[in-house]
Amino acid sequence: MSDLLIFSASKVLLPEHDQPTSATIVVDKLSGKIVEVRKGQLTYEELGISSERVELIDAGMNTILPGLVDAHVHLNEPGRTAWEGFYTGTRAAASGGITTLVDMPLNSLPPTTTVANLESKRQAARRQCYTDVAFWGGVIPDNQIHLKPLVQSGVRGFKCFLMESGVDEFPRVTEADLHPALKELEEARSVLLFHAELEEPVVEGEDTNPTRYSTFLASRPPTLETNAISLVAKLQQMYQTVRCHVVHLSAAAALPTIRAAKSAGLPLTVETCFHYLCLAAEDIPDGHAEFKCCPPVREASNRDLLWEALKEGTIDCIVSDHSPCVVELKHLDDGDIMAAWGGISTLGLGLSLLWTEGQKRDISIGQIIRWTSQKTAEHASLGASKGQIKAGYDADFVLWDADVEYTVTKELLQYKNKISPYEGLKLRGRVEQTYLRGRKIFDHVDGFGGSEPIGKLL
Repeated sequence: MSDLLIFSASKVLLPEHDQPTSATIVVDKLSGKIVEVRKGQLTYEELGISSERVELIDAGMNTILPGLVDAHVHLNEPGRTAWEGFYTGTRAAASGGITTLVDMPLNSLPPTTTVANLESKRQAARRQCYTDVAFWGGVIPDNQIHLKPLVQSGVRGFKCFLMESGVDEFPRVTEADLHPALKELEEARSVLLFHAELEEPVVEGEDTNPTRYSTFLASRPPTLETNAISLVAKLQQMYQTVRCHVVHLSAAAALPTIRAAKSAGLPLTVETCFHYLCLAAEDIPDGHAEFKCCPPVREASNRDLLWEALKEGTIDCIVSDHSPCVVELKHLDDGDIMAAWGGISTLGLGLSLLWTEGQKRDISIGQIIRWTSQKTAEHASLGASKGQIKAGYDADFVLWDADVEYTVTKELLQYKNKISPYEGLKLRGRVEQTYLRGRKIFDHVDGFGGSEPIGKLL
């Protein structure tokens, strides 16, 4: 019986490469770890391995990529499983080449703000996950005594909101709330993620029609983000051993503050999302709340600046911020964007979206994978085992057809509430197969093929 897997392809994306190259990957079946990576498509004899020990997987004309690590996903279970859940969310992730995701601490009931609440979430997740799943904890007012125990229980770091989160059980924090929390995180050597919008008085404009996208856009101006990120940079100066991280950056106006903080050597990292890189406010029709997210999708000129910031390294990584809800909360029937839940569901589409848009901007597949796999793994403290094809790492792979084109339909979406601003869009590049620790968990032709969920809770 074979104890090794060999993945062989003329196109494999290896670490520090922008373009794929010919390579052979040897995987230990029992551990699911990569044993060896060699340049070129090698025979058993060249590898020095008996043919009886090996199961060969030929990628054909597909490219082998590292599995994606999505470090910003709302799975909402337990408590709001009508919105999403571990089973549907991880299947959707696997269909898009994601092999590891990190679940956000809010929108589940209870939120991940204590060890007992984390255990409730882990209990709900067991035997349901098609991908590996890790967890962020939450910082809310007066829960600082729970932060070190949560770190000891395995959370990858913590998230807080500087303005109302939209759910009562996860209130925003003030600057005064943050000081005791940051002192605890300083001792625990953890990371704090900020929803970086800072509440300010709303000035009503001329147009208050709730179905117009321009009304919503005016209600979340870039100053909410720039003010918040200035506060984050100020706190970072006081607690320099705590890495601070800005989630879902939307406003390019905040980039000078981010550049200044990084130039000063502060440990600040930043993510943006698929929708901010692939959508533009000018193209969003009125009455279509499927495009609503917070912070909002801004103008095409803003989008261009985000892409440039990624290329220069000011923005570190890209995530989905998959934030689903039930259809009724999206107000698709009456088009009331202001009243609708703010969140865009993207699990399953991200790699195709970035490849399609990136082709217009001379972006390589190596850059995309660095932003969506290597850097996101490092952000979630998973960089020693995830995000790269190298010896000692988990054998998490995507077999990728870079040339095929397809149209996004509801039938393709694997997540629970099939709402998407991308429906009807033609995309280039498709995930053909996804492997987790050497085991196939998704196939474009056969779907999940009756396979059992094998994901681990990290």
